[in-house]
Amino acid sequence: MKQLFLLCALFVSTQAHSLDLRGRMGIGATNQLANDIPAISFKIQQSKTFALGGLLGLKSNEDETLYGAGIKFYRIIFDEPQLNFYMAGLFATENYLDEEEKVKSGYQIDGTLGTEFHLTGLESIGFSFEFGLSARNANAEDGATFQTLGDQFLKAAVHFYL
Repeated sequence: MKQLFLLCALFVSTQAHSLDLRGRMGIGATNQLANDIPAISFKIQQSKTFALGGLLGLKSNEDETLYGAGIKFYRIIFDEPQLNFYMAGLFATENYLDEEEKVKSGYQIDGTLGTEFHLTGLESIGFSFEFGLSARNANAEDGATFQTLGDQFLKAAVHFYL
């Protein structure tokens, strides 16, 4: 019983306040690109309800160079202490290897709902979860694919706010 009480005490905050991230830039990592290249991500909270983000991933060797770059728009629906719920749109261009190991170019358009949460005492680190829909051009000859998304924080994003 003591262990349960101590565990509950660790996760319950006696101080509840909403984070104000306006004007702060978050820098971190994401793996949301369709070509599976890990990317560096940034997010700038422009106002109480709008944030602008971007991502850039690169993989190069002597045979080919693969990349992915995109811009992301966030609209905060509502916030709670240590937590923001948002809608987001991602527009990215990227290249990938086809079945014949040739480099091809494509695009990715995502529409998601998500949340970013901060732990009490670690307000400068944000962990994101997202789910939604994606339209991707995986092969220009075969047309676009349409799929559902569900990204946990190791794939969606982890940001450190400066």
